[in-house]
Order: sequence, then C-alpha cells, then structure tokens
Amino acid sequence: METLKPLSDFFSAIEKDYRISTTHIAIYAALLGYRADKGFINPIQVYRHEITRIAKISSPYTYHKCIHELSAYGYLKYEPSFKKTKGSKIYFPE
Repeated sequence: METLKPLSDFFSAIEKDYRISTTHIAIYAALLGYRADKGFINPIQVYRHEITRIAKISSPYTYHKCIHELSAYGYLKYEPSFKKTKGSKIYFPE
C-alpha cells in the first residue's frame, strides 16, 4: 500500500469542499498517522486524548465536532464507544 495515497485521496476529495477546515485536516492526518503506526488496519480503535495530542487540538468539543462532521460528510465512519476503557472505532473508506 502506498502510504501517502490515503492522504492524497483526502486532499483531492476536499479540494472544493468549503466545509472542511484546517482542524478537520489536522484530525484526519492524525488518524492516518495513527493508522499507519497500527499497520494500516481498518477499523482503528482510538481514544480522543491520543488523537488530539497528535493533531495539536486541546478542546474535546472541537475534536468531537470535527470527527462527527468528517463522518457525516463521508470521509470516514465514526462509531463512538461511550466507554472510557474502550476506544471509539474509525473506519476508512477503501
């Protein structure tokens, strides 16, 4: 798998999508980096604090708002776990 292809595909997809901000991009890139570290598995199981640290986002509200929007816009599928001991699932389009 070409490691930059998912990010390249994302940038192509958002080129004319006015809804996507730099925060969305930071979160998506952080998720892709996290996924690469886990061997490109799909889905990945993540905790908010891991991704916000990588994406340099300090607000939990901003993270949740952007991750829900990325899911609603079809860039990924987000399944929250609602449990502190179990990470949320993020599915990437194949």
